Amino acid sequence: ADLDPLDLLERVAGSELDPATWGFTAAMGARELSPTGVHGLPRGTLQQIIEHLRATYCGTVGLELAHIDSPNKRSWLAERMETRAQRRPSPAVRRRILQMLIDAEAFERFCHVKYPGTKRFSLEGSEALIPMLDLVLTHGARLGAIESVIGMAHRGRLTALEGILQRKARDIFAEFEDIEPEALSGGGDVKYHLGFSSDRVDPLGNAIHLSLSFNPSHLEAVDPVVVGRVRAKQRRHGDVERRRVMGVLVHGDAAFAGQGLVTEVLQLHNLQGYRTGGTVHIVVNNQVGFTASPQETRSTPYCTDVAHMIQCPIWHVNGEDLDAVAEVVEMAMEYKAAFSSDVVIDLYCYRKYGHNEMDEPGFTQPVMYDRIQKKPSIVETYGKRLMAENVVSGQDVLHMTEERNRELEDELGAARSAKERPRNQALTGLWRGYVGGPAANVPDVDTGVTRELLGTIVERMTTLPAGFQPHGKIVRLLDQRAQMGKGERPLDWGMAEILAYGSLLWEGTNVRLTGQDCSRGTFSHRHALVTDVKSGAEHMVLGALHPDQGTCRVYDSPLSEAGVLGFEFGYSLDYPDALVMWEAQFGDFANGAQVIIDQFITSAEDKWNRLSGIVLLLPHGYEGQGPEHSSARLERFLQSCAEDNIQVCQPTTPAQMFHLLRRQVKRPWRKPLVVMTPKSLLRLPAATSPLEELTQGSFERVLGDPIVAPEHAERVLLCSGKVYYELVEERKRRGAAAERTMIVRVEQLYPFRNEHVAAALRGVSDAVDVVWVQDEPGNMGAATFIMPRLATVLGRMPRLAARDPSASPATGSHRAHVLEQNRIFAAAFGG
Repeated sequence: ADLDPLDLLERVAGSELDPATWGFTAAMGARELSPTGVHGLPRGTLQQIIEHLRATYCGTVGLELAHIDSPNKRSWLAERMETRAQRRPSPAVRRRILQMLIDAEAFERFCHVKYPGTKRFSLEGSEALIPMLDLVLTHGARLGAIESVIGMAHRGRLTALEGILQRKARDIFAEFEDIEPEALSGGGDVKYHLGFSSDRVDPLGNAIHLSLSFNPSHLEAVDPVVVGRVRAKQRRHGDVERRRVMGVLVHGDAAFAGQGLVTEVLQLHNLQGYRTGGTVHIVVNNQVGFTASPQETRSTPYCTDVAHMIQCPIWHVNGEDLDAVAEVVEMAMEYKAAFSSDVVIDLYCYRKYGHNEMDEPGFTQPVMYDRIQKKPSIVETYGKRLMAENVVSGQDVLHMTEERNRELEDELGAARSAKERPRNQALTGLWRGYVGGPAANVPDVDTGVTRELLGTIVERMTTLPAGFQPHGKIVRLLDQRAQMGKGERPLDWGMAEILAYGSLLWEGTNVRLTGQDCSRGTFSHRHALVTDVKSGAEHMVLGALHPDQGTCRVYDSPLSEAGVLGFEFGYSLDYPDALVMWEAQFGDFANGAQVIIDQFITSAEDKWNRLSGIVLLLPHGYEGQGPEHSSARLERFLQSCAEDNIQVCQPTTPAQMFHLLRRQVKRPWRKPLVVMTPKSLLRLPAATSPLEELTQGSFERVLGDPIVAPEHAERVLLCSGKVYYELVEERKRRGAAAERTMIVRVEQLYPFRNEHVAAALRGVSDAVDVVWVQDEPGNMGAATFIMPRLATVLGRMPRLAARDPSASPATGSHRAHVLEQNRIFAAAFGG
């Protein structure tokens, strides 16, 4: 196919495309045939048939479909490809395409002249993206979409903001002018990362709401966020057919081939917990990745080959044939609607400048850029084509260009006279009534649930459908949970957690939990879904509490961290009134999603004024399981804490977990919640709670010692997490020598408030030895974060009892683990 507008690609025709390979000779060219399996030409000579197929498959459009197993889908695609000449874009569509090209080119050139040397990541050479997006949205709305969430990187983002999302050019120019810098001191983001939303009415009169997601420079990191937002919006709209909300992802060629998140997101496309009815993938293929050539950035013929894994069609189109672009978009959108499938469009184009406007591309791509410098603009080439076909006149093109330039000058004048930076659209619509900002501005709420309601929930969640036969151990588990609901047995961790979800569901709150093995729980403590041992049917234990309850969705995720956590973060952006959770199999594996944690979860409010109530459940604790099954890297989360951006908690009782999860929804304060969840405590008899503790009160940030009063304390041990129970056992073992050792638990590490710790220590003598105890190494865990804060409360630095500083989180030897743990106890208790 003739795909490369620079004509640098070598076009090699395989022997299978030579008619002679199949026994056809020139002498047979005039023979009349009625071909079977060739669409758009019911009868013709052999030569006409060959020319028809060459025009279809060897022109400016290529289609990959051989990797698709379904004969029905392949036939559909072949028929649409071979008859597309019957659906050429109308004159009105072609004029709109030209207008959008003129608008895009003028905007880019205007920015280039007015703000020389300023990074904007120009779209010049790839302007076809703008009419392509316009057509995607127009066809999407025609086929039933009322909302679209768009994700794209920096290349051409400003032009898309202005040309597609209709953000005023004056607001974009105001970002260039960088007025009111004090408003963004220490926060905000660069202009080509900013998101926007708008309502669009297309030429057919169809309305669609557009959301361009905020994103970082980390390429493809926004992909799962967009898809998660689409899923959330579909649920909110009751869009069970997944037609009313669609996702559009704009990729770069090098990133699509190189970033693993692309593969993770593609893998989600047909999974029950993540499917969205298909995502539109547009690859802006400018045939270079920063300075690297395609031969350096992939091992595959095409940058889109990774998409073969989900058997979706892949179109390749020359970005200078705008009519072909229109035809491809129509085919792709109709295929997506027909088969609820992802579609991929590989838009071959080029990049007029370097990676950014200050870069010199001639250093590394001299041949390519020699060709680029000699090329006429796409407006010139497409304009001439339309003039030659009497679709527009030269005067029309001149008028469109002059009008556009006048408009941009007016917008620049408005930007330069503005006194304030444009404000983004935060906390409106479904976010109205929710707040971010400082924790001190939001009062606590009572998260207790009446004993009667708890009993009703337990009765219904432990009742199975008639004839349902679970595993014998599940029968015993449900019997034990029934006893817990009657107060006959203390609550274990799994039961308190399930009751938190059940009580929220009863009140109408939706609950969504995903993660590897999360329906059972890595440590077999949850069992939110139970399975019939005879039929394999599944039963959601919280699915039938009462008819008007919230929806409960628990999905075991694929073996992915970044893709799934990004999806759930995106989901949380469009569901502030739901409890949205992601659980790591072990907390140690959360760093597989570090880009989502750093670029979105901990910083979205500061950069973009975007709130999220996402909950991360990260199993954490030192139990001799080695360096990869001990630590959720608590220290990394605490290092990211500032400006009350997230919550980091490590509850030590089932009741605390119950109240913490309910607090996350019942308060209007929406901040990500990172929970260091236990492993050994799940079955520790001491780590249980009476049912009454769920009926009143709320989550306690600090828990004092129930045995040793502050005024009687001769030593104070401050700690967080499961080490508390080990310290209690050690105190008991030491007898009278340690009976006046007070042990205080810090359950909420951030936001950290001095007054909560001070209240727990009120009455403690200044002469008392105070120790921060943790089972992590001294350079990990909470030590470096919390000890300076404790020093502020105490007026002196506490001692530290911890493992020796280490490069890895934990030893691989269980015996060494026990030795280290005993050393911590010796240091804590003074020998």
